[in-house]
Amino acid sequence: MSKQKTENSPAGDYRYETLARQIIQLIQQGTFRPGERIPSVRQMSKQQAVSISTVMQAYLILENEGLIEARPQSGYFVRAFTDIKLPELEISAPSLDPSHVNLHELVMMVMNDSANPNLAQLGAAMPNLELLPTERINRIMSRLARKAGKGTHQYHFESGLEELRVQIAQRAVSSGCQLSPNDIVITAGATEAINLCLHAVCRPGDIVAVESPMYFGTLQIIEVHGLRALEIPTNPRDGISLGALQFAIEHNPIKAVLTISNFSNPTGSFIPDEKKKELVELLARHDIPLIDNDVSGEIFFTEKRPMVTKAFDQKGLVMLCSSFSKDISPSLRVGWVAPGRYKAEIEWLKFTLSSATATLPQMAIAEFLESGGYDHHLRRLRREYAGKVAQLYDAVTRTFPPGTRVTHPSGGYVLWVQLPENVDSLELYSLALQGGITLTPGYLFSPTNQFYNFIRLNAAAWSYPIMGALERLGDMIVELAGRGRA
Repeated sequence: MSKQKTENSPAGDYRYETLARQIIQLIQQGTFRPGERIPSVRQMSKQQAVSISTVMQAYLILENEGLIEARPQSGYFVRAFTDIKLPELEISAPSLDPSHVNLHELVMMVMNDSANPNLAQLGAAMPNLELLPTERINRIMSRLARKAGKGTHQYHFESGLEELRVQIAQRAVSSGCQLSPNDIVITAGATEAINLCLHAVCRPGDIVAVESPMYFGTLQIIEVHGLRALEIPTNPRDGISLGALQFAIEHNPIKAVLTISNFSNPTGSFIPDEKKKELVELLARHDIPLIDNDVSGEIFFTEKRPMVTKAFDQKGLVMLCSSFSKDISPSLRVGWVAPGRYKAEIEWLKFTLSSATATLPQMAIAEFLESGGYDHHLRRLRREYAGKVAQLYDAVTRTFPPGTRVTHPSGGYVLWVQLPENVDSLELYSLALQGGITLTPGYLFSPTNQFYNFIRLNAAAWSYPIMGALERLGDMIVELAGRGRA
């Protein structure tokens, strides 16, 4: 690299050092914020009238100092640069006994508040509508409705639209899974898929092992079916404890296991591929079905898509569920399940309970996938959500009081936050409502109230105007923590 100095650089500075210092100043003054992309190497070279090698050297300095990070096929992004690093959460420690679920009143209260446009929405795990391909999907649906005419109003019984099942089977290859279109049943979202799976393998009173914490929508399905949930200790980084699950299987007649193995809601945990294999093999030895919800599997911030548990299934016991609600449209209600040996039962239940999934949304999503538009959209979505998660993490770190712990997920768009021990999340929820803010209290994610001082925050809709609401929430947490100490 040339050692030539810039004309107006301080004595002793090389061009790349001057450029690096300029970018650091822009980061510190907030021009480039945590999670945001900085100009590409080529753009910066043109803007600053310096060589590409000079920019590369400057970016290397910033990477070594931990200020920026390179993301494959996306460019360079500002990392969270706060001096304070909150500790991550420890593995959960639920009760060893199965419990009946009784959360529906609290869930409905929170869901009603999450629909209030007058509240700052910090909790509901809704995707960011501004980042979804709404206009593209609307155009496809409009054209299909005109072209196909009455055909868009016909039932597609049992398995669903073949064109969509073909596309899903093709995409499954990237997750290590070999599926045929005939292995798949289209459902009204992942919620119906999980509902059908539990209906197929359990009866009222049966015990279902679940990650702890577990998404409250899944707990609601367990409640509706009159099942008992057995919470299994779960690490917020790498998922369910296989040792604890083995112990639970040996001491309880478990009929099914429920997981979100890729970017769990609410923890964002990710079960490594080798551990997924061990999980599937453990359940296979005991002939226990695994119901795995992969609804966030495509929203990853790493170099490649994580594998699914179904990739290791040799006995047809893995019932893989997913949907397009988080990355295309929540309102279209198009999901699917690959139920393995339970396919005939699932098809019968689907026909009996809801007949069929709406045809036009299936056709539109199938075309969107086939055109390549989905992959292009996902690349942008991953980049945006990675930035928003980093920004929210940085904001929580700077505004919440000592004693706070927070997850740092590598996919999805939610953060799981542990508050100081004497802060009750329901009391905080009530106080936040008075201040025009809603969040999701930890009580919803366990039938045994063990997460009373936890909250879930949604990064999908994060923007700096929301920062004021988060700062007010931080002040409320400080206030509640102070009351407890008094």
